[in-house]
Amino acid sequence: MKILFMGTPDFARAILESLYDSGEEICGAVTQPDKPKGRGYKLIPSEVKVFAEEHGIPVFQPATMKDGAFTETLEELAPDMIVVAAYGKILPPYVLDYPKYGCVNAHASILPKYRGASPIQRAIMDGESESGVTAMYMDVGLDTGDIILCEKIKIDDNDDFEAVHDKLAAAGSKAILEVVRLAKNGEVPREKQDDSLSCYAPKIEKEDRLIDFSASAAEVHNRIRALSPFPRAFTYLPDGKLLQITASQRTDRRADGAAGAVVAEDKNGFYVKCSDGVILVTEVIPEGKGKMRAADFARGRKISVGDVLGAPCKE
Repeated sequence: MKILFMGTPDFARAILESLYDSGEEICGAVTQPDKPKGRGYKLIPSEVKVFAEEHGIPVFQPATMKDGAFTETLEELAPDMIVVAAYGKILPPYVLDYPKYGCVNAHASILPKYRGASPIQRAIMDGESESGVTAMYMDVGLDTGDIILCEKIKIDDNDDFEAVHDKLAAAGSKAILEVVRLAKNGEVPREKQDDSLSCYAPKIEKEDRLIDFSASAAEVHNRIRALSPFPRAFTYLPDGKLLQITASQRTDRRADGAAGAVVAEDKNGFYVKCSDGVILVTEVIPEGKGKMRAADFARGRKISVGDVLGAPCKE
C-alpha cells in the first residue's frame, strides 16, 4: 500500500511511526510549516517532520492546497491511500477524491461525539469515562465522514490530557493499521454518522482555562486534568498574581465558606472549596516560577488557609 501521510503533532507522529514500522510504503509526509517559538522565534519543525526526516521520508509543507496548488505533487506521488491525523488544515475535494482507497482520518473521539479541534480535552472536561480513535473516510464536512471502525480506550478518574493522549495515540495506530489491512482485502466497512448524536469540540481558548470554583468539585478537577500538562488551567491569588494548577484530586472533605476558599493544607497540598465539595491541589506553577509541589508552595507562605482564589475583582 502506497500511503501519503498528513499530520503534525505527537499524536500524528505515533501513527506515522506505526505505519512505517509495519513496512508500508510511505511516499511522503505532509505537515504544517515550521513555527517560530521561544524568545528567539526559532523555527521549530513539527513532530511528523522530525520523524520523516530521520527515516528518509520526503516532507511537504504546502502553505495552501487551494485552487489545485497541490495537484502536481499529488500526481507525482500517486498514493493509493491518504492517511490523515491531526494535520490542522481543511483538505479540498480534489485531494479527498484522489486516492484509490480514499482519504482516511484518525480522529481522537468516538464519533459523532466531539467533532472538531479539541476532542481529547473536551471529553476529559465533560467527565467521560471512555474515548477512542475513529477511523473514518474524509468528506468536505468537519469530521462528518463515514465511519470505518473505532478503537476505544478507558479514561481513568485521574488521567490528565497527556495520559489520555498517549492511550489514544496507541489506539490510533492500531485503528489505522487495521484499516490498511481491510483495504488490502477489499473489506472496508463504512457506516454513516448519526448527526443527531453529534457534539462539537471547539479549540481551547483562554477563557476555557480559567478555573471557576463555583462549579462542582468534579468539574473543577476535570478542567485541571484536561488542560495538564498544557495549556494549563489557572486561577488568581488574592494579590492578583496568576497561579497555574497542573494536578489535583477529588476528596471526601466538606467545608463551609466561599467558593475558591483555601480551607486546609497538609503534606499533600492545599484544599480548595468548590460548590459541592473540596478538591486537593497537588501541583502548581506560580507566576514567574517553575512547576512545584503545592505543599511546598503553601509551606513558603505563598498561600494560606482563608485565602480565596479566583479572578481578581474589577474596580
